[in-house]
Amino acid sequence: MFLLASKNSSQQGAYAVENQDGENVLFFFEEEDDADRYAELISIEDDYPEMSVIEIDDFVAMRACEMHDYMYNIIRPDDIVVPPKNDLFQKDKMA
Repeated sequence: MFLLASKNSSQQGAYAVENQDGENVLFFFEEEDDADRYAELISIEDDYPEMSVIEIDDFVAMRACEMHDYMYNIIRPDDIVVPPKNDLFQKDKMA
């Protein structure tokens, strides 16, 4: 799986969006190409940091989220995902 993270060292964190309940949700992409395209979409926003696509181990990522009570969403190749206006960075460190 792949996630997005800020390339800017002063604004570190994994990309997350806020759901309707105000909770942060990390996006895990099954395909690197999909993560790249999503990063391009959010890079169009003014004052938005440049993003890196990082490969992560599926089990480790999901287990870390469960251990730290983080929500996550797995983006599959047939999913259509459009960046929301209320995107955030998940700044808490994960294992």
